[in-house]
Amino acid sequence: MTALLEARGIYKTYPGGTVANQDVDLTILPGEVHAVVGENGAGKSTLMKILFGIEQPDRGSLMIEGRPVVFPNPNAAIAAGVGMVFQHFSLVPSFSVYENVVMGSEPKRGLRFDRKRAIADVRALSEKFRLAVDPLPPVGSIPVGQQQRVEILKALYRDARILILDEPTAVLAPQEVEELFAAVRSLVAQGRTVIFIAHKLPEVLEISDRITVMRAGRTVAQVKTKDVTEKELATLLVGRDVALKVDRAVTTKQKTVLEVAGVTVTKENGKPACKNIDFRLRAGEIVGLVGIEGNGQQELMEAIAGLRPAETGSVLIEEENILDLSIKARRAAGLAHIPQDRIAEGLAVGASLGENMVATRLDDPNYSRHGVLNLKAIDKNARALIEKFAIRAAGPDAAAGTLSGGNMQKVVVARELLDQPKALLVSQPTRGVDLGATQFIWKTITEARDHGAGVLLSSADLSELMALSDRFLVFYHGEIVAALDNNEDVTSTMLGSFMLGLERQSAADIKAGSL
Repeated sequence: MTALLEARGIYKTYPGGTVANQDVDLTILPGEVHAVVGENGAGKSTLMKILFGIEQPDRGSLMIEGRPVVFPNPNAAIAAGVGMVFQHFSLVPSFSVYENVVMGSEPKRGLRFDRKRAIADVRALSEKFRLAVDPLPPVGSIPVGQQQRVEILKALYRDARILILDEPTAVLAPQEVEELFAAVRSLVAQGRTVIFIAHKLPEVLEISDRITVMRAGRTVAQVKTKDVTEKELATLLVGRDVALKVDRAVTTKQKTVLEVAGVTVTKENGKPACKNIDFRLRAGEIVGLVGIEGNGQQELMEAIAGLRPAETGSVLIEEENILDLSIKARRAAGLAHIPQDRIAEGLAVGASLGENMVATRLDDPNYSRHGVLNLKAIDKNARALIEKFAIRAAGPDAAAGTLSGGNMQKVVVARELLDQPKALLVSQPTRGVDLGATQFIWKTITEARDHGAGVLLSSADLSELMALSDRFLVFYHGEIVAALDNNEDVTSTMLGSFMLGLERQSAADIKAGSL
């Protein structure tokens, strides 16, 4: 079969010497779902940007149906039939669905915008490709899953034959993933070709026909999906055997270490992010905050950590309301925090590893006396943590910003777990982190739990929450709509129904499961 799209011998080096692609080959056949997988930094995003004309290769060639092509910009790629849907949408929230879809390619009646035709065209496209979405409401008022469909419709409206989907399931509930996959299969059945960029291997195995694996900027394998297992695929990704499983000690979960009562937090626009939240976190358990991003769980975590104010309520650690305390005093009370953005909130990227690892302990006489740092003690502490947490770095004096994403995250985890906390807040612990580092971070969080910490975990990755959590609190529109123990009766589909607001437990069941 003649390839629809080919990339041959692609090289790309960024200013500063970062080599993103080295002799990369990619062959896409017509009418297939072709997955491109790789760890963070493997080079897949750069390759996709080259295919869409955002970046140009230093060397190598692109071909469509055997004919050489050059994409100096995205418009050239679109004209050649290539469309791309990014993980972070580029939609105008106040514009309607149909206005977002046709923007820049508006149908005209004479010199005027033909609104009726635009609405009809968008409705027809959505029906044809099973991307059910009402053309009329403002994009900002529809769920994330439907916003993604709008982005896909934008590409189809411009007659994309090849559709690149960049991490399309990252922000979707399980039911929305199923709907997306149904739409992808409909696209392929009607002659379109899909390039699927993902890191969730079970989803890759479910939706793709063939898989290209990238590692360290190179293509290391191209396989038929039916010929590979999840374990084999993970080994290809990492270059060694890796299994994302954790074993947790049995706990009685008796002692309450954190009690949240009546907490309401507002967003920057003054609207409530979460309201009247009540739950208890006990020693030796991990409670997972489940919900599509934007439903209040992150704002709640930030309020507990002291990064934003709570309007009402209390958060108790051993009978003391920490909402009245500074961040420093909250830490002294036994709270530790691994924030969702390791660069903006977790690290001083220009400072050394040694400095970052004691940044929360500068009043500790072991590391500072009378405002003078004990550099030998800081160096000794850093070397011990670098070894314990298997951090790949030149040494304690290396700037934190020079590390890979996974090693940056290990630095944050090492600092926050230097002393055993009573309550540990963890947000997005493995976002942008490779499989090897993910395995290590999961194990470290679980060990903190097994040693008696109560862990409050927020993650956009439902599989991560299901692997680590003892209990679930499901958030929808800023409220807890379900509180469940993690057992074999709880499925991702069940959680998805609560995440989408399709189901809700009774108030009595929520109270019983939360407290």
